[in-house]
Amino acid sequence: MPTVVVVDVSLSMTRPVAVEGSEEYQRKHLAAHGLTMLFEHMATNYKLEFTALVVFSSLWELMVPFTRDYNTLQEALSNMDDYDKTCLESALLGVCNIVQQEWGAAIPCQVVLVTDGCLGIGRGSLRHSLATHSQRSESNRFPLPFPFPSKLYVMCMANLEELQSTDSLDCLERLIDLNNGEGQIFTIDGPLCLKNVQSMFGKLIDLAYTPFHAVLKCGHLTSDVQVFPRPEPFIIDEEIDPIPKAINTDLEIVGFVDIADISSPPVLSRHLVLPIALNREGDEVGPGITDDTEDENSANQIAGKIPNFCVLLHGSLKVEGMVALVQLGPEWYGMLYSQADSKKKSNLMMSLFEPGPEPLPWLGKMAQLGPISDAKENPYGEDDNKSPFPLQPKNKRSYAQNVTVWIKPSGLQTDVQKILRNARKLPEKTQTFYKELNRLRKAALAFGFLELLKGVADMLERECTLLPDTAHPDAAFQLTHAAQQLKVASTGASEYAAYDHNIAPLQTDFSSSSTERM
Repeated sequence: MPTVVVVDVSLSMTRPVAVEGSEEYQRKHLAAHGLTMLFEHMATNYKLEFTALVVFSSLWELMVPFTRDYNTLQEALSNMDDYDKTCLESALLGVCNIVQQEWGAAIPCQVVLVTDGCLGIGRGSLRHSLATHSQRSESNRFPLPFPFPSKLYVMCMANLEELQSTDSLDCLERLIDLNNGEGQIFTIDGPLCLKNVQSMFGKLIDLAYTPFHAVLKCGHLTSDVQVFPRPEPFIIDEEIDPIPKAINTDLEIVGFVDIADISSPPVLSRHLVLPIALNREGDEVGPGITDDTEDENSANQIAGKIPNFCVLLHGSLKVEGMVALVQLGPEWYGMLYSQADSKKKSNLMMSLFEPGPEPLPWLGKMAQLGPISDAKENPYGEDDNKSPFPLQPKNKRSYAQNVTVWIKPSGLQTDVQKILRNARKLPEKTQTFYKELNRLRKAALAFGFLELLKGVADMLERECTLLPDTAHPDAAFQLTHAAQQLKVASTGASEYAAYDHNIAPLQTDFSSSSTERM
């Protein structure tokens, strides 16, 4: 999940702060100190995170594009200049442009806004932007909510009392509300000092940048892993009182399935699964990084000599062309699989299905899947030339039925003409005539189009009067019978007007004799 750090470099950030000691601090120095702490944590525990640095005042500037080089980000913090007034709206527009150009509109992104709570003055200030929010056109809309999934964290270089003395806190809370409630405001507890700034950024780290560690289990084999990015709790919309569901820290593999059977299923999110190696004392030696290159190399050498189930699983899935079904919680499943970045590099990935006992209909209920050895005969065949999936549904799907749809007048005209063509070829086309007639009748009753039934009945009566002298006598009887049945159905007041009722061919002496000859 990429991160955009947006730093306020307006003149209000240069206000001095009374800190113990001889050195003079400004609010921008407190911000740089807190961000340095955040970047150091991410370099150690979240090193796969892409992070960009944006500064703003009345304009915005991209200082560092998305990168994993946290040394570059920390160097840019010391090179920030001071500019003019605060214009938060332009900064949020800049974030929209940067994220959409790099990641599109589908990748979730975290935005960390570092400011002192001053909203700016005049046109372009946050007060002015919020006051005119409801009066804007679509071409000049406010940038919130972001056009991509996001969380907005506001880090205020001010304490709660200072923000409450003005309407700054209310305006910042309005920003979170405009972003669909996704985000949070952090303020400094107590006086402005380095220790309290560290405490505030520590709360952000605990909320959004804590690595997710889990234990991957398969029988008696286990492996400590890190799941990146951190899986977000999922809220089921259908529940009356929705409760966020979080995945367990124990990920248990319940079975294996061919890639062809699982196909390309719908998933909530995809995550990297990284093994965490432990040395003999039980301390972690990966996947984090160390400052000393020699210590890092020695740690990697130690980790490379320790057998790891996660590595075994990754190689097995890659070679066998299978996926592992993993239980994430009660009635919640996912899958582990190998995904190749290039011809030489691949990663172990985990995708999360929607919670429920049957996330993939073509596999049936997950709890009812079992090993091949339990089956009376191999469901894949002796030569592995067939598959038991997909399971056929008990009820016929609505989209699999031959349903009559009249979107355009031409479709209705075609169906009526088909009935008239068969009517002129009676009695040879008797079965086809009644088949098409019943299909049109059911569609008209379903749509409440009773006028159509009366109109077709009139057409059939007219066709009866236009029959040539050489026509078979049975044709006139069948046309008259069909017209009468349609008229009865058009009234809607008879048992013959029921939807499930079918018009059957009229049994005549002519039809019975022709049947005997056949």
